[in-house]
Amino acid sequence: MRLRHKPWAKDYLDEHAGIVVKEPQTKKGNWAGVFRNDNPIHVEVGTGKGQFVVGMSLANPDINYIGIEHFDSIIVSAVEKVVDSDIPMNLRLIRANGKDLTEIFSEGEVSRVYLNFSDPWPKTRHAKRRLTHEEFLTLYKKVMPEDGEIHFKTDNRGLFEYSLVSMSEYGMRLLDVSLDLHAEMPEGNVMTEYEEKFSAKGQPIYRLEANYLNEA
Repeated sequence: MRLRHKPWAKDYLDEHAGIVVKEPQTKKGNWAGVFRNDNPIHVEVGTGKGQFVVGMSLANPDINYIGIEHFDSIIVSAVEKVVDSDIPMNLRLIRANGKDLTEIFSEGEVSRVYLNFSDPWPKTRHAKRRLTHEEFLTLYKKVMPEDGEIHFKTDNRGLFEYSLVSMSEYGMRLLDVSLDLHAEMPEGNVMTEYEEKFSAKGQPIYRLEANYLNEA
């Protein structure tokens, strides 16, 4: 995806410091203090323009949501959505790389990780960049409790098949697998921008839920 440069993005993010957490590493182990409650924390890695994480935070006020995005020019769109939604108090955004999770969160601090329409990195030599590669699965495990869950959506069948294998070989338990999510739309499904786009074209949406409790 080619990023459109937005020279005003940094200033806009600075103006909304109540939404975008600066120096998130300093909050490690104290995110409950940031939200001022002990509600579960759900993290979306690669939050994009924010439609999913904003929608989830509005629909589930008893859960704290954190959206992580690496690029100013993308996360600024998520901030705009938060502002337009009257700034849900249970939502924060972080400009960071997904590889930095263990620098931002303590062990067991995150109850659930969402991975939505991640870059498939189709070339074999780029496999380690896929957010369901074993190295990323290890990162997620370090910040979640034993029963922490990963919820994953994609329109890319190759990435979905890879993710099924990767999680299974890692020893994770698959809780729910859908090869066509919209064939029977589950209650409470919040769509991302990509999900709306691809499903409107009749393209199947693949989804799975998994946790680190193996069946042994």
